[in-house]
Amino acid sequence: MEKRWRILIAEDHTLLRTGLRALLAKDEDFEVIGEADNGRDAYRIAGQLKPDLVLMDISMPGMNGIEAIREIHRRLPATRVIVLTIHKTDEYIQEALGAGACGYVLKDSTHDELRLAIRTVLDGKTFLSPDVSSRVIATYLDALKSPRAARLIDVLTHRERQVLKLVAEGHHNKDIAAFLSLSPKTVEKHRGNLMEKLDRHNVASLTAFAIENGLLGDGSDA
Repeated sequence: MEKRWRILIAEDHTLLRTGLRALLAKDEDFEVIGEADNGRDAYRIAGQLKPDLVLMDISMPGMNGIEAIREIHRRLPATRVIVLTIHKTDEYIQEALGAGACGYVLKDSTHDELRLAIRTVLDGKTFLSPDVSSRVIATYLDALKSPRAARLIDVLTHRERQVLKLVAEGHHNKDIAAFLSLSPKTVEKHRGNLMEKLDRHNVASLTAFAIENGLLGDGSDA
């Protein structure tokens, strides 16, 4: 029997997750070995099951898809990740690919396109939906014409971005500390650094910054 590719689905919407599992079950080369409805569980389950591929949503509670991709890529470099999302702005695309994603597929893609993406990525290549590919090329050409100013979010450390996201989601220092396995004092220090670097000195302005820079979902199915 030929090898079946082992796939983990990370998606916080149950109906979509169920639909993806049913779709992949129709292909005898694919085997869905697990599911997760948030980034932290996706990272944990991937570490346990070591799938060949993870289908990853971006906007999920707690640790979002971008953070999960970064952690999976660091811990399991052989595991390939395809982002499956509604988001097609430059920020999301760049963050996902920079974190280690090998594919970026939009949720309005056809089933055939998704299967092609999976096979392409499992073959060691990169796959981008046509609309995404067009944006990447356009951004690259624009960058050739004029240097891109550094984004303010780029001055934040990986941990500061994690803290910022959780603060923007309404979590208190004690909860953030427990979630990230830090002391409350360390979380408070990170919050102080965030406010100083971003020149934003209350939760409302930090939340607005997080939304503007794609760290939170937009409230729609993503």
